[in-house]
Amino acid sequence: MVTKIIKSRGPGKRVTVLVDKKKFITSEEPYKPLLISLKKRTGRNVYGRITTRFRANPYHRRLYRLIDFYRLDKKDIPAKVETIEYDPNRTAFIMLVCYKDGERRYHLAPEGIKVGDEIICSENAEIKIGNRLPLKNIPFGTEIFEIELEPRSGGKLIRSAGSFGVMMGTEGDYALIKMPSGEIRKIHKEAYATIGRVSNSAHRLQRLGKAGRNIWKGRKPKVRGSAMTPRDHPYGGGEGKAPRGTRKPKDKWGNVTGGRKTRNPRKPSWSLIVKRRK
Repeated sequence: MVTKIIKSRGPGKRVTVLVDKKKFITSEEPYKPLLISLKKRTGRNVYGRITTRFRANPYHRRLYRLIDFYRLDKKDIPAKVETIEYDPNRTAFIMLVCYKDGERRYHLAPEGIKVGDEIICSENAEIKIGNRLPLKNIPFGTEIFEIELEPRSGGKLIRSAGSFGVMMGTEGDYALIKMPSGEIRKIHKEAYATIGRVSNSAHRLQRLGKAGRNIWKGRKPKVRGSAMTPRDHPYGGGEGKAPRGTRKPKDKWGNVTGGRKTRNPRKPSWSLIVKRRK
């Protein structure tokens, strides 16, 4: 069982379901040389102004783990998995690997990886969980994650817990990838990807149980526009449960939000999308 139901000691824990991390992680202490401290500016821009509402600094202190999304400078050098660890900055688990030259690095942990397994980033690596190789050498139907958008740009796509893409085929200089959303898009076949799916797939089964657990994560309560005053939101005011009072759905600043396409049609990647998500 990958989830654990918390024993009820009150309303906050009666419906709580959390991932049983002890079944997966092998080390509680992170590797200190790969930790850095980030300046807390949650929800604010470079000028210190709040640009994202309902966000706050996390209740608990976090240190950022430096994850290597490139691996290209370690090409053809095998590495051994030493530990699988929890990362407070992302939904997936991470793994500490030791390369044959003695250097240690953090990578995203794929589902099913174990301590002692050997991984490698290589042009013609074996099709094995955790190995990283270019899309042109990956067989059709293989599950992949941590995909580069452009060659040598580092893994940017499919990095959240339990997600994976599927290699659909090749077409000229491009590979066809089915994304977790159902979208099928082209990515240059020289771009690298990792075999497998991202760890901690049980993350989506969690039930936090109480509002306080969201506060610990830095998520403040979201206030409905209809619960605000007229000066704070276009939906505000009225007696009791008043209707919206405006024909089109709007945000706090009066911009229309519903029923219009938000993707820029002049975006260069538009031509690389073969099939839009539903």
